[in-house]
Amino acid sequence: MEPLTEKQIRSSFVNCTKGEAARLRLPLDFTGLPWQELDFLGWVDPGAPLRAHLVLPREGGPLGISLRVPALGRTSAVKSSLCQICLTGHASSGVTLLAAPLAGARGREGNTVGTYICADLACPLYVRGKRQPKLRAGRYEESLTLDERLARMTDNLDAFAARVTVTAA
Repeated sequence: MEPLTEKQIRSSFVNCTKGEAARLRLPLDFTGLPWQELDFLGWVDPGAPLRAHLVLPREGGPLGISLRVPALGRTSAVKSSLCQICLTGHASSGVTLLAAPLAGARGREGNTVGTYICADLACPLYVRGKRQPKLRAGRYEESLTLDERLARMTDNLDAFAARVTVTAA
């Protein structure tokens, strides 16, 4: 992913108001992000921990999606969960259901879509092996190459973004 400026990020959001985009806080480590290892930018808002944000690269400019994080509930250290974006297995507390208001009028009416995703939104780092999930058995073995796993992750994320940005028929 190409490095983005704060202005590019704030102007990219499609499912929140300009005021909400202006008030969101960027990741704490924004100036030191490993852009070359990111296929998208994802973070939990440090000023509003029940909000998260995704910014996806697109040909016409970045696409930002605002997400709602559920209030923490009880999770089991014995059970495991699978991220629907990168397919990384985690202890159940490592995956969370994030809900995104739909873009446009349908989102303003309260319509949302959700997906189970790595709670820290670090899917690109898990796929590349730069970060390890907290599983007793460790990371699952896959026969896919890194490029194939990255393509799968991008396809899954694009499918989610398409659900957020779809217009009413």
